[in-house]
Amino acid sequence: MAQDNPVSRRTALKLTGAAASTALVAGCSGGGNGNGNGNGDNGSSGVEIEPGTHIDFSGQTTHWEGLAPSGIEGQQNPTIILTEGETYTIGWSEGDGANHNLELRNSNGEVVDEYTTGATVAEPGDSEQFEFTASSDLATYNCNPHPQMEGTIEVQSGSGGSGNESSE
Repeated sequence: MAQDNPVSRRTALKLTGAAASTALVAGCSGGGNGNGNGNGDNGSSGVEIEPGTHIDFSGQTTHWEGLAPSGIEGQQNPTIILTEGETYTIGWSEGDGANHNLELRNSNGEVVDEYTTGATVAEPGDSEQFEFTASSDLATYNCNPHPQMEGTIEVQSGSGGSGNESSE
C-alpha cells in the first residue's frame, strides 16, 4: 500500500487554489451589469422599446424605477434601447416626494435638444413628460439633483429589422 505523501497533497492544494484564483481573475466571479453607470439595471442587457411608446418612471431619489412599458417595470435605472429617428414619450408619473426632473443627455453629460421636464418638482404632473426623437446623441436619462438617478440609453439604427437580417 502506498504511503500518504504530505508534500504531494500540499502541492495539489496549491494548484487547486491557483486554478480558482485564475477563474476569478478571468471574470467568472459575476457581478456588474456592463452599462457603465455603476447604478445597476438588475443585470439586464437592456430593453428594446417600441417606437411611439410612453416610457414612464417613478422617481425614487436613489434611482429611476421603471413603470412602463412592462419590459422595464420594477427595474432600477433600466437600460433602454431605442430606434434612431423614431419618436417616444418619456417622463415620470410618481415619486418619493423629493424634487426631481428628467433629462436626456449626451456622452458629455449635456442635455440634448432641450429634452428635459424642466424645473424640479416633488409632485409629478402632466408636464413631467415630453416627446423626443431618438438620435445617436442620446446616452443617458438623468435627474439633475440626484446623479445616482441615471440610466443608459442605447440607440440602434432605424433599419427596421430585428438585427438578424443582412442586406445584399
